[in-house]
Amino acid sequence: MNYCYFNLNIKMLTKNIQRRDFVKSLGIISAMSLGGISTFSLASCKQKTAVNKRDAILSLIENGKNNGYIPSGFFVHFGEKYKFNDAAVDRHLEYFKAIDMDFIKIQYEAEFPHLEQIKRPEDWKDMPLYGKEFYEKQLYIVKELVKKGKNLAPVIATLYSPFMSAGHTAGGDLLTEHMKEDPESVKKGMEIIAESTLLFAKECIKAGVDGFLTSTQGGEASRFADKSIFTSYVKPYDLQVMNVINESCHVNVLHICDYVSGYDDYLPFVDYPGQIVNCSMQLGDKTIDPKYVYDLFKRPVLGGLEKKGAISGKSDERMKAELAPVLKNAPEGFILGAECALLGEIDWKLVRSAVDMAHNFNS
Repeated sequence: MNYCYFNLNIKMLTKNIQRRDFVKSLGIISAMSLGGISTFSLASCKQKTAVNKRDAILSLIENGKNNGYIPSGFFVHFGEKYKFNDAAVDRHLEYFKAIDMDFIKIQYEAEFPHLEQIKRPEDWKDMPLYGKEFYEKQLYIVKELVKKGKNLAPVIATLYSPFMSAGHTAGGDLLTEHMKEDPESVKKGMEIIAESTLLFAKECIKAGVDGFLTSTQGGEASRFADKSIFTSYVKPYDLQVMNVINESCHVNVLHICDYVSGYDDYLPFVDYPGQIVNCSMQLGDKTIDPKYVYDLFKRPVLGGLEKKGAISGKSDERMKAELAPVLKNAPEGFILGAECALLGEIDWKLVRSAVDMAHNFNS
């Protein structure tokens, strides 16, 4: 097997480079093991050929459809022991290898601290700007995983939106009330938070990440009766960050987060950047499917399974019964996953079973 190496200067990644040229320039390295260069084979003996995970994802993004192989990405929280330092790096790689997924997705553990002094909308003008030193522990994990994992698969860093970080700062309920009462005052804080968020994102780009999982909230059905609050005071800061990311990275996942509550309309997000979309299959009072999302956003979809469904249980048989129709009816651009991080004590073997089933579906 021939191995193609590359040395891509980050400065080349400008919006003047066409995506097709960018992807071709990454004709990269066949998948490697952690111990050195070797073919990375899937566990199942049914898979006759080795799969280059980078090529699989980049080809899917470039062509908008799978090529006889369904990639997969299930994300989990690793717990307090594995939030920082080498323990976090090792746990990410252990999980990646154990379930054979096609991304190395970096958990985000740099939440903004809660500030008791923000009690009224006008207090947002005093929002502190967190600089590079605030993100040092998180950036260490990013740099190490890029160094140790980029040859194995695309490395993507999780990034919370400015609105989400504002919620961590004051509490989600209070932030929502402030937005309803006086969004112009809150805007001053959002500007500062967006600046800090971009500082972190740019440092990740310098470190060599392939992209981000950009998480957004604020457009939930129950959040604002006046939808103009979202479009005027939440969405602009999402786009401010995401547009910069999209100019430099080409493996970005738009994650429409339903952790707080659900959505009744995805149309406000259709013009968001990101090469892949990840969202809940529950939209208002109806259940949709990945093909609906694929047709709406015109880009590959990551999802298909519910984070609290069979994938989070203990029954391999039940999980496979739930997964079979998902794979059968998947759109042509599809990555198997859940709509958000899996919750609770997750059986990694069960997740691996789902990943194997997807990888071998067209075999």
